[in-house]
Amino acid sequence: MMNRKVMDFWVGVFVVISFAAVLFLALKVSNFSASSFASTYEITAKFDNIGGLKVRGPVKSAGVVVGRVADIRFDPQTYEANVVLKIESQYQFPKDTFASILTSGLLGEQYIGLDAGGDDRMIPAGGAVAKTQSAIVLEKLISQFLFNKASEGKKDADAQ
Repeated sequence: MMNRKVMDFWVGVFVVISFAAVLFLALKVSNFSASSFASTYEITAKFDNIGGLKVRGPVKSAGVVVGRVADIRFDPQTYEANVVLKIESQYQFPKDTFASILTSGLLGEQYIGLDAGGDDRMIPAGGAVAKTQSAIVLEKLISQFLFNKASEGKKDADAQ
């Protein structure tokens, strides 16, 4: 009888540990972590093309996650994407900071990289990043390369 109770106890411990592990993995996959409870401020950046950038995607500076993408909206007047960034309050960036959309690895997730400038004035809460670089879309690069090769082939044929 006692042996059955001990086994039931260890099965219960295993179930609790398994549940905690699944919860941890779910939070990691959804880009939701404890650091998102830190004090933040919002800044905006405008991009011509955001590629596959998603809400809650990381914002990094020097490879360190300093914030998250809070919102992405299309501006029908300028035909640009307005991206709202939530930056942790402990990180301040100069007014001439450069924001670009980068990719982790060849086919990894897209994130926003902030390259700090040298201005003495900082971007205030509610401010905007003035200098941005849009995402590099692999399909556009491939089609541009093929188009250039095709036009070179046509020029060679016309020259003969």
